[in-house]
Amino acid sequence: MGWISNNSDSISAIASVLTLFVWVFYAQLLYANYSRQRRARIIINRGSGKHIHSLCLISNMSAESIYVQHIVAVLETEDETMPLDISDFQQSEHDSQAPESETVSYSTHQGPLGSGDYLHVGTFSDLVLRVAQSRGIEMDGYHPKGDNTFVALEIRLIGVYGPEDAPIGARRRFLLNSSGRDDYAIMPDSLDTERMDSMRQRRLVKKWMRELSTQEYDSDWN
Repeated sequence: MGWISNNSDSISAIASVLTLFVWVFYAQLLYANYSRQRRARIIINRGSGKHIHSLCLISNMSAESIYVQHIVAVLETEDETMPLDISDFQQSEHDSQAPESETVSYSTHQGPLGSGDYLHVGTFSDLVLRVAQSRGIEMDGYHPKGDNTFVALEIRLIGVYGPEDAPIGARRRFLLNSSGRDDYAIMPDSLDTERMDSMRQRRLVKKWMRELSTQEYDSDWN
């Protein structure tokens, strides 16, 4: 007790420093949790196999919902890249009473995607054919006719995340490794989906949005 009494000032200073470290530690935990809740986490992946008929899946692993504005498929060849907004799509339904008749309905992937939810935007084969058809490319199975070849398919998502004012984005590139006339092996080019959350990446997302708006304007007037 005498030693404690003689060194009370030093002990008090050490206790204050330790208390400061504890508060800093808890402040870091609180900030990490706050930062996690404000950051969108989107996963773009393949499902039901690794071939051309695999599903393209988009999952929202964020703490809150994401409003999906655009989903873009970018088909890459050796010479160019061909983007196409695939947010809207059409479905053909045959009447069971009259099999020769067909009804076309239009749907969209735009809208809120809840936390923990996912959507699929079709198979990779459908996406390749849709982009190729939009560019007037003649196809032989899932390959373009002629000397040109498909190299990769990149999937981009543009949306709005609850706590954020600026648009958010995510993208992932899949290599198209040819394994025959009617098939490809779909291989992700990266281990994870790229999160577009830095200042430079957000400017790129806004550039994508401007390009999509220009394409929609041109299509309305052509």
